[in-house]
Parts: sequence; C-alpha cells; structure tokens
Amino acid sequence: MTATVRLRADFSRREVVDWTRLPWQASPLPGVERRMLDRIGGEAARATSIVRYAAGAAFAPHAHPLGEEFLVLVGCFEDEQGRYPEGSYVRNPPGSRHAPCSPQGCTIFVKLRQFAPGDLARRVVDTAGGDWLAGPAAGVEEQALHGFGEERVALQRWAPGCRLAAHRHDGGEEVLVLGGVLSDEGGDYPAGTWLRLPPGSEHRPFTREGCEVWVKSGHLGASPR
Repeated sequence: MTATVRLRADFSRREVVDWTRLPWQASPLPGVERRMLDRIGGEAARATSIVRYAAGAAFAPHAHPLGEEFLVLVGCFEDEQGRYPEGSYVRNPPGSRHAPCSPQGCTIFVKLRQFAPGDLARRVVDTAGGDWLAGPAAGVEEQALHGFGEERVALQRWAPGCRLAAHRHDGGEEVLVLGGVLSDEGGDYPAGTWLRLPPGSEHRPFTREGCEVWVKSGHLGASPR
C-alpha cells in the first residue's frame, strides 16, 4: 500500500462499524491480514485496525516512530520483550522498536501513531489478572489501563440493565464491544462493533443483557496526526 488512504478520516463524524463483516486485506507480510477501521496514510499511517496473525507469522524488526497501542483479542502475540496472551493491553511508545510474531496465531486490536505528545511510557497490562473497581455508574466495573492528560483507556463490565445518564465527550470517545450488547439512543452494538464518537458528542448508553467493552476517551480533541 503506497497511496494515501483516507478511511473514516473525518473525526467530526460519528462512526459505527461491525468489524466482523469487513473484508480481510493482506498486509506486506504473508500470514498477516487486517480489517481497517480508520486510516490516514499509506503503509506508514495513522490507523485503527483489527489484525490477524496466522500461526508462525513474524515481522522483521521495525520501529514505531509515533507509537503503537494494542489489545490482544484472541491467541498470543509475542516479541523479544515477552508474550502477550489474550486480554493483554500493550503500549509501545514513540521511538520504540520490536520484532513481533505469533507462533500459535492471534488477533489484535491495534492503534498506530495516536500517542499524545509527551506520552512516552511503555505499558503492559495483563487484564486477566487485573483489579476491577467501581465504574462510572452502579453496575459498571472498570479496569483502568492507561491515562495521560485528558486521555483515559479502560475495560468496563456492565451488568444487565445498567444505564448511564446522558453525558458529553468533549474529547471524543472510542468503544470496542468485546462481549454482550451495548446500546444507546442510536441503536444496538453487539460484540464486534467499533464506535467512534466525535468531540462534543452526547449519548445515553445502556445494556439490556450486559456487556464488556474497551473504551478510550479524551483523545480526539486535537487534529489527527
């Protein structure tokens, strides 16, 4: 991919994508495919994607000049710094370098080139062993993953029937539904749905049956790099 791609590149728009219905697209490496959620650029792009590694797939060592953030959805991702099984949340900061692989295969949710200036800490969280604390409303448990400036990243578990009051996202919000069904006044979002809510948006999320979500907020106020 050499030409500049602009996919869901208007960050003032609300986006709802069922990533399970998107086509898998080949990457430059055999055995690695991706489903693109948003993208600005060519191979070196500001991008949000679902990436699937076939068993045994491996990348040559490469740098992330503007950082990489990912959540392991299925399987186990590896590099020279460790193994990251399902549920692992990893931030490789700007300037980092690694040689990723997956001997058994894996699927990960990845965000590239989306670090705030000055956010330079590497972070690895094994969410399978993390602590769940009281969240923003009764019936919501939360596991904090990262925070810097206005940006917050967390996993949330919503009990059946849980409902949040109307609230505003001045810095925008992204949600990846991992299990169950999340809803708001705009519709229902089952597992496999990615939502991007623009800065200044408001909604009243709730769940009838319960759900688990990855949520990131406060990071979309500045123009994308």
